[in-house]
Amino acid sequence: MTTLHRLNEHAQEFGLRLRGALHPDKADVAPDGCETLILLGPDEPAFWAIFNASSEYTDGAADPLDRWSQRVLGHLARDWGGTAIFPSDGPPYPPFIRWADRSGQAWPSPVGLLVHDAAGLFISYRGAIALPERVELDPRGARPCDTCPQPCTSACPVGALRPGKPYDVPVCMAHLRSPDGTACRDGCLVRRACPVVRAFQRLPEQSAFHMDAFLGEWRP
Repeated sequence: MTTLHRLNEHAQEFGLRLRGALHPDKADVAPDGCETLILLGPDEPAFWAIFNASSEYTDGAADPLDRWSQRVLGHLARDWGGTAIFPSDGPPYPPFIRWADRSGQAWPSPVGLLVHDAAGLFISYRGAIALPERVELDPRGARPCDTCPQPCTSACPVGALRPGKPYDVPVCMAHLRSPDGTACRDGCLVRRACPVVRAFQRLPEQSAFHMDAFLGEWRP
């Protein structure tokens, strides 16, 4: 019998981890015939060494992480008898934020970013796998922000991420490109302020990789 535990053990062999699952309904816009939708994200800190040694990371071509994700999730999907889905599929694009919310393991944080019960504000989804069988789900988690002092609300030095306001991308980018943005370029201070993140290890090299991608590989 397929269980989430067994699927997670298999995913961990490739540096990934189950970060949520749901039984989709019509409003979830899952592929036809999908009975269980599995969300997959990096298994920190093991993920970085696996990705760093991959041909996608070392070949110098564009979009190494997306290409790695497509290869690895494609392999898992074939092994599990399912279909791989990626955030970049589209338009129309798959509703990953809705799926994350429906999984019972991720919620909107006070600053608008998704927060996960295990990954905190460092949650990311490399993709999903739609399974044709109905796998028993784990109990829903508890939103960590409800019992948190919420240091994320005041962590952004330029107020680009703050409660009740949309993410101010131009202000964030300008700060990151300035001499004062050094600390943020080593990993978003808002994400790093999340108390859940203290128990979730993400290597500085990985944060730098994501920041380079965000900035278009520009660094001062």
